[in-house]
Amino acid sequence: MRSLVVLLLVCFSWNFNPSFSQKNAPKVVVGIVVDQMCYDYLYRFYPQFGKDGFKRLMDKGAHFRNVTYNYVPTYTGPGHASIYTGSTPSNHGIVANEWHYRPFNREVNCVEDTTVSTVGSTSAYGQRSPYFLRSNTITDQLKLTYPSSRVIGVSIKDRSAILPAGHLSDGSYWYDYATGNFITSTFYKKELPLWVSQFNDQKLVSKYISTPWNLLKDSVCYTYINQDNSPYEGLVEGKTSPVFPYDFSKAALIDQYNLFTITPSANTFLTDFAIQALSKEQLGKHATTDFLTISYSTPDIAGHTFGPYSLEMEDMYFRLDRELARLFQTLDKEVGKGQYVVFLTADHAVVPVPQFLKDHQLPGGYLFLQSKIADLRKACVAKFGKDYLNTIENDNVYLTDNVLGTELEASVITLFKAEIAKWTEVKRVYTKEELLSKTAENWQQMVASGYDKERSGELIFILQPGYLPKTADTPGSHKGTSHGSAFNYDTHVPVLFYGKDILPQDVFTPYEIVDITATLVHILDVQRPNTAVGKPMVELFK
Repeated sequence: MRSLVVLLLVCFSWNFNPSFSQKNAPKVVVGIVVDQMCYDYLYRFYPQFGKDGFKRLMDKGAHFRNVTYNYVPTYTGPGHASIYTGSTPSNHGIVANEWHYRPFNREVNCVEDTTVSTVGSTSAYGQRSPYFLRSNTITDQLKLTYPSSRVIGVSIKDRSAILPAGHLSDGSYWYDYATGNFITSTFYKKELPLWVSQFNDQKLVSKYISTPWNLLKDSVCYTYINQDNSPYEGLVEGKTSPVFPYDFSKAALIDQYNLFTITPSANTFLTDFAIQALSKEQLGKHATTDFLTISYSTPDIAGHTFGPYSLEMEDMYFRLDRELARLFQTLDKEVGKGQYVVFLTADHAVVPVPQFLKDHQLPGGYLFLQSKIADLRKACVAKFGKDYLNTIENDNVYLTDNVLGTELEASVITLFKAEIAKWTEVKRVYTKEELLSKTAENWQQMVASGYDKERSGELIFILQPGYLPKTADTPGSHKGTSHGSAFNYDTHVPVLFYGKDILPQDVFTPYEIVDITATLVHILDVQRPNTAVGKPMVELFK
């Protein structure tokens, strides 16, 4: 009888002490993704950073200096999914931001879900969920293991709020371009929490947009001060030249909601919201570890227009540094110094503007798809009497449904591969059969790791270093930049850990982006998520 009583007491303590196996875990983990952050920004802008933002992470945390993406394409959706699942698109299924989806016979957004409705607006921007995400995230695993933990995801972009917080999120919120508010979907909530509605009622976008974007610091603090009117920068709506200041206060209201997201004030707005989430959701106040995911989208939105060597991006990061400092100071106060863990990384980096590369005698250029696609169609008709090319998206070649599964399919693929291989802008082209087979070549393996037989094309090609795909050769096509390649300018990103039990150190061991989740497993005391393939960053635990 006494043994039975003791056994019952032990079971009772397990059921009502959910922190039993998490006694050394932090109160909160904050995952920060900076959308489109080159690794060298940390050092290029370091002299002008304050002591409490990026420098706090770099000087007082563990700085992993040799982390790369191990797949292509390096886009926002796949990047966020890979960071938080610890796996690659070949497993988690997020093969791009958008792709041609054969069951629907159209392009789909990686987080679209027409079965759910917008909450917080009448717009369609809220018809989103993690429906297409095939794997569990580290945040899902936390919720499965410790149901009392809270997981909240916030971002300007929908995919950047949804994918990190996973399927079991307690609330994922993103920006509504129709109203300037934060919204969610019925996948998560039937109505907005009171604190989100109260935050929206402040109409902060109108307040922030009324102040023009000008330089934060004295002009002597900027490396690119003499390159403000660069011929390589795209034009923002309403501007006749890409120069400071950027004043959108007189634009139409609906235009203001769009233009706002290219300004650093959108980072401030997101930080305001993240701090409210931290407080109102009582993160760090529960028996087990809570998780807040934050993704700063604006560096990417602006980076596409201005490029990595621009005065605008320099000022963007000076200002983002202040937002990080404000966030960390809030965590110190609300959660407690040494009681939380922060990690910061990027979903991808970016290629320098190809026209800039060309003009400076560096490898680079453009692949203009409109004429190439026309040539492929002509070659197909000439040989087979019909056009079997459906579309090309994200360097994926999709055949028409009427040739798939027929005896003719292999011959069409062979023709298209031979034609694409002739393009001087292309480095490699692979068929789906090649991508499903084992290989020792690095480029093929990276493409294979980003390949999904249902969502990818029958062929995938990668461009030469420094090249970008464009629709057609027009004057505007030589300005601005993008990302998505297998090369280091896109794949080498920052990874920094800071906080509870983390010692300052620089780590030069090569790691891959999927290793972040494998590391968080041991910080959170949880099982590896179902498709995670990474390895722990062991220096963090020595």
